[in-house]
Amino acid sequence: MSPSVPSPTSAASSDHQIRPISVDGQKFFVSLRVGYDGVEHIGRLLFTEASTEIVYQDHGGVPGINVMDAVRKAKEFTETQLEQRCYRALSEKRRFGRLRRATDQMISKIRHLNRVAVGLEKGLLDPQGGQLELDQAQNDLMEIVKTLRLHAGVEDEPD
Repeated sequence: MSPSVPSPTSAASSDHQIRPISVDGQKFFVSLRVGYDGVEHIGRLLFTEASTEIVYQDHGGVPGINVMDAVRKAKEFTETQLEQRCYRALSEKRRFGRLRRATDQMISKIRHLNRVAVGLEKGLLDPQGGQLELDQAQNDLMEIVKTLRLHAGVEDEPD
């Protein structure tokens, strides 16, 4: 019996709501975006400013043995820990956040494409299903590329 192709949900990132916080009188919705890097699940906290809907990403990771482990760890952060991570995210904010997010999606999809190709090469994946997965990843990449022009040179809203 040959192994099956991983489902798209296991390869793609997933977003999980943590809780809202208030930092310096501003309300932020905190979520955790969890992706799999081939070794472990890594979550990145996202802080969405309620009034502008601008998203700031903390560069620190929240590792887990699976998605729910990373989510559990993030939910266990104290208010102070979340505030500190929010301050860190705000201090490193980018001018072109939309373009960066699209670029991050591309990199994630390229990693997935490579994992599937290696799995096919090593005989770990069903050849037919693996080819379908490669085709889907390529199509997803093309869709992301089509959006890059819309995001290029567009700055996030100023504070």
